[in-house]
Amino acid sequence: MRLRVEFTTEPFDLDEAPTHAVVAREVIQAAELDAVDVGPFGNTAEGGADEVLTAVDSLLRQALASGATRVSLQVNVIEGETP
Repeated sequence: MRLRVEFTTEPFDLDEAPTHAVVAREVIQAAELDAVDVGPFGNTAEGGADEVLTAVDSLLRQALASGATRVSLQVNVIEGETP
C-alpha cells in the first residue's frame, strides 16, 4: 500500500520558519520516501505505508518537542498503486 501525507505545524511565523517547522521538514526530507514537496504553508510526501507511518511518528514527536502547538495532517491511500 502507498500513502500520501500532507501536514502543517503551528504556530505560524510569516517572517521566518519556526524551529518546529524546520524540524518537521527535516524529518520528512530524511525519511525513505519517494516524493517530498515542502512549502511555506504545507508539505506533502508519498511512499510505502511503513515508511510514511514511521516518518509521521517521528514528525509528530520531534515537531511537538520543538515547540509545535498543533500539527495538522492528513493521510490518504494512493488509489491504483501497486504495493
